[in-house]
Amino acid sequence: MKRGNGRETKQSAVSEPSSRDTSAQAAFVSYAAPLVDHAIEFAAAVRGDASPEALHKLRVSLRRLRSLWWAFEPLLERGETTRERAVYKYLATAAGKTRDWDILIELLAHERSDPSDLTPTLQDARGAALATSRETLSNADVKHLLHDALSTTAKELNTSHERVSLRKFAEKRVDAAERSLKKRMKRARGAKRSNYVAFHNVRKAGKKVRYLLEFFEPVLKGARKRTLKRLKQIQKRFGTLNDVVASEQLLRDNQALLSGSANTRAALDWLELERKRRIRSAARLLRKL
Repeated sequence: MKRGNGRETKQSAVSEPSSRDTSAQAAFVSYAAPLVDHAIEFAAAVRGDASPEALHKLRVSLRRLRSLWWAFEPLLERGETTRERAVYKYLATAAGKTRDWDILIELLAHERSDPSDLTPTLQDARGAALATSRETLSNADVKHLLHDALSTTAKELNTSHERVSLRKFAEKRVDAAERSLKKRMKRARGAKRSNYVAFHNVRKAGKKVRYLLEFFEPVLKGARKRTLKRLKQIQKRFGTLNDVVASEQLLRDNQALLSGSANTRAALDWLELERKRRIRSAARLLRKL
């Protein structure tokens, strides 16, 4: 199944740091400001656009913000960074609740058995989730929240007496993210097939490395094409696994809504088999990498 046309939109900075000698502190706003602007734009769009694509774009932009704040964490007060990343996660979760119904509906639409008697109820549940998502995002005042986060972080970095080379800083943070990915891949290779968490952790770590490469690639030493190719493989294979796992859990958690449907059991059986198949596929990819 494709998520957001099968790819995540790459968002560039307002202005790339003009020199590799630029300090990481000075470069922060050039990375963060366009991400904040995109997140605000997508959050506003969700109020009038109920499409799966609008929600997907918002969730991706918030994930990228979390990764950027993680990257700059060593230069910031720990408590403040933790708080900001928690805010981005909260907002992404709000958008994700509706997106999860979209994924379930699309998966069942491609299932062999007839899901027609499930569709109206699932669409109703999706509509209720969308209303909740919109209310949560509206109450959160996303525009003010993100602008405040950007302003507070930029001020802390700009008033710091320490200055770190952007190039050295970027290399160090990308290396840290890649080491974490390798550790999680190693754990997943030795994990039981029932241990989905181990596979999910590989997916999350892979996303973080990819986002950091998208941020910092222009100032990094050497080409990263091989790494990016591997990350795209992980994202595609493990993303489809996550779709099925999340959809199966969502359907199990809401069986009461579908108690009158004869196809609920058939849909759950299919999702269970599909989960096992996709875990085997993810495991095969890990052995090759």
